[in-house]
Amino acid sequence: MESNDKENNCTWTLNTKGSSSHNHEKHLPEPPILDTILDHIGNTPLVRINNITKSEGIECEILGKCEYFNAGGSVKDRIGKRMIDEAEKTGILKPGYTIIEPTSGNTGIGLALAAAVKGYRTIITLPEKMSQEKVDVLKALGAEIVRTPTEASYDSPESHIGVAKRLNKEIPNSVILDQYSNPYNPIAHYDHTAEEILSSCDGKVDVFVAGAGTGGTITGVARKLKERCPNVKIIGVDPEGSLLADDHTSVCSYLVEGIGYDFIPEALDRSLVDEWIKSNDKNSFIYARRLIREEGILCGGSSGSAMWAAIQVAKSLKKGQRIVVLFADSVRNYMTKFLNDDWMKEHGFIDDATKKEEEIKIQQWKGATIKDLNLKVAVTIDSRAFCREAIEILEKNGFDQLPVTSSPHKKLVGLVTLGNLLSRISKGRATPDSPVKDVMFKFVRAKNFEEITPDTPLEKLTRFFEKHSSAVVTEYTNDGALVPKHVVTKVDLLSYLVKN
Repeated sequence: MESNDKENNCTWTLNTKGSSSHNHEKHLPEPPILDTILDHIGNTPLVRINNITKSEGIECEILGKCEYFNAGGSVKDRIGKRMIDEAEKTGILKPGYTIIEPTSGNTGIGLALAAAVKGYRTIITLPEKMSQEKVDVLKALGAEIVRTPTEASYDSPESHIGVAKRLNKEIPNSVILDQYSNPYNPIAHYDHTAEEILSSCDGKVDVFVAGAGTGGTITGVARKLKERCPNVKIIGVDPEGSLLADDHTSVCSYLVEGIGYDFIPEALDRSLVDEWIKSNDKNSFIYARRLIREEGILCGGSSGSAMWAAIQVAKSLKKGQRIVVLFADSVRNYMTKFLNDDWMKEHGFIDDATKKEEEIKIQQWKGATIKDLNLKVAVTIDSRAFCREAIEILEKNGFDQLPVTSSPHKKLVGLVTLGNLLSRISKGRATPDSPVKDVMFKFVRAKNFEEITPDTPLEKLTRFFEKHSSAVVTEYTNDGALVPKHVVTKVDLLSYLVKN
């Protein structure tokens, strides 16, 4: 069953006093000793942005609400805990029940964290575009994962929402807490996030900037701020390709995670948003990296979206005015995405700092390639040779590795290393008379085989050596076979640097 019901339609209106049909909590400081890790949700720091504002010539004050300090690493921990607490109070969720939730990842982590502490089974459905890091954290917390097509429309059976609804019907005693319509999504932020901001700012907030996904954060915070700061301006940030800012906008794919949707969730009250700013992937990721590099704020991509939007707003504000911008999650979820220079380059998102570093590297190497290293011809071994032969060659030449070839064209098929030989033979998984092909690293199985040729720039080779200790330099024969020409190591590169 789904937790949302008819009475969940919120009756809140500005400047109207009256009893609420929902439960509210008094905001309290964090105790010195926590009963469980769930007590470390909320009371996140508000941090002044200094270096970016200075470099952009901003006169007003910008404060970042760092939600990645929550126990699970994002703002969604707040609603994960709150939705479970309220479902338990009303009897919707009971011991032995299963929690199912469609999510872009962070709500799933928040729910899985609470479920791990409270002992519930959790099934998370999430689109394929969401980072592997989120999947790994969810699995570590004991959640079961179902991936769905990123391009599936929200109302299609194949979407993460559609799959969750199907599983809910199939699994007895299962509950979808449904962050998209659950009233305790915005209420969690009304009761706590907004109170923290007001307390830290002594009630003075001129502008609040936040990305919108389910809309719970911006809705809950905006309701409280508008009650207590009548002149506050609420800025919603929506990625290009999403229709939250304008439901007549064409929907297309985008890379930033956690904000934007192809439908308007019930949790989002758009009447509270005074202005929408559309962000794009490039600005989002560049500003997230700026926050990390220039402010030491280890935030995720959607925080970059919010920060970029805050800068646009700040350009029209004066000294003495204050912007609070919400940083929703941490860089932990995106280590292989925008934090990775190669990923940024592949997507055309190079920032000025990275460009400068690249220019310095290019100047340092002066256009030199592997040809300029004057390497010796590679010593190789056939894949059918015995391990003892490989050991003799390695010992005689003082090598750590040998390219492995296959007859008759001497095609490169793998690499045998001292470390691998020692590990396999010492553990009894191979003997000196085992064929080399049984102990070699097989290039045919390598997911990301990177071809290094005599024409590869040394600047590119330095990046390769950030992850690898050596490289096999190859070229193609007239028959189309990829054959080894040289083996290049970090020592070869260092020697070239010293000489030149």
